[in-house]
Amino acid sequence: MDRGGCQMSGGGGGGDGGPDQPGGMISLEDLESFSEEQPSDSGNGSLEEEGEAMEDDRLLQYWQDVARGHQVEVAQEMAEPIQQLTSNNQGRSGREQIPFTLLARKEKCGEVLYEKRQYEKGHWACVTMREETYEQSICYGFMKLMRYICQQNSLDNYLGMTLPIVTVVHTNENHTVISNDVTVAYFLPIEHQAQPPQPHDNEIGIEVWPATTVYTRPFTGPTNEVTIVNQINAMAEGLDGVTVNDQFIVAGYTNPAHVNRQNEIWFLERC
Repeated sequence: MDRGGCQMSGGGGGGDGGPDQPGGMISLEDLESFSEEQPSDSGNGSLEEEGEAMEDDRLLQYWQDVARGHQVEVAQEMAEPIQQLTSNNQGRSGREQIPFTLLARKEKCGEVLYEKRQYEKGHWACVTMREETYEQSICYGFMKLMRYICQQNSLDNYLGMTLPIVTVVHTNENHTVISNDVTVAYFLPIEHQAQPPQPHDNEIGIEVWPATTVYTRPFTGPTNEVTIVNQINAMAEGLDGVTVNDQFIVAGYTNPAHVNRQNEIWFLERC
């Protein structure tokens, strides 16, 4: 099976985000922090093209170096998607936030226990992976969506980033173990909602998610199996009797390799 150019070289875990620590997947901040430090190539003709090729190689090498510290191997075929994400997403202005309506917020001693939000009906690109570990499934799914976003779609063009990127996870009845079946999903930008570009990869599906009320709780740090289980249980304790099922969503807003990265755990309200 095509794994989207991403392979895991060992078991994953939840490090502190440093290059020598195991952890999650790579994201745009890794690219941007690297790209901003690189000198611009000047010239024209073949010299300019050679400079662009060297820049692409440096970006790929950077991703490979960072990924290696997170137990992930990034294949050569990811060079073009990496370059496109870098050139199209310098800073946060190039990223579209998924719209929602805030219905309620519960706080205690200045800490947000949860928010209740309404997300409207919309198109999502989704891929479900069933790998040996949770971390492998996330990695493979993210890389597949990355290629779809960059060019491998019916428009043959870059689609634009939206945040958060979400993963749908399932647990056992006691909420102590996460299933290896993980769905990674990307909300189509507003301009593509009416006519979603179709993916070249037949493992990616375009789904219409209905309008949904969710309870959300922010947290920082790694998103490995241990921290997710802990966050699910912490969220359940604060919901005052709201029914909990075995499906949850982890929403990621910032670089998963960063020690203080911003995430949310989402509970879907039962109808």
